[in-house]
Amino acid sequence: MTLVHIKTVFGIIVIELDQERAPNTVANFLYYVKENFYNGTIFHRVIDNFVIQGGGFEPGMVQKPTHEPIENEANNGLRNARGSVAMARTNDPNSATSQFFINIADNDFLNFTTATDDGWGYCVFGNVVDGLNVLDQLKGVPTTSRFGFKDVPLTDVMIQQVDIVNID
Repeated sequence: MTLVHIKTVFGIIVIELDQERAPNTVANFLYYVKENFYNGTIFHRVIDNFVIQGGGFEPGMVQKPTHEPIENEANNGLRNARGSVAMARTNDPNSATSQFFINIADNDFLNFTTATDDGWGYCVFGNVVDGLNVLDQLKGVPTTSRFGFKDVPLTDVMIQQVDIVNID
């Protein structure tokens, strides 16, 4: 089992990664973690009762360059339920790179339904196993529109450090 600790200004979020059901997505996420890519980035999108999204922007909404997109593994049976972690993407189902989101609520409409552009959904690759209290603090931060983006926290919500913790 692989756990990832996401240290934020609000506390630590512990995520258990599901390498069996989302192997390529987990490998992609861990690649960014090993590069220290996420350290010093922000949660740039916070919507109470929906998601907290991060992993692509530095303070000031400066987007970081990423590696090539990965293939969507949303047809793995994992659900976008409260506490699950999924890859963010554009309208192209196979466009996920570094950005991820944590579901604050059960978001069934984000799940895989069919292998079509409209039905692919968003790939869940992990689950919060500790730190739901951190998410509950985070989800209520005041937000605004900034640089053409909506739901941006008024004060940067920093991802200070992300570490891999392997447990056998």
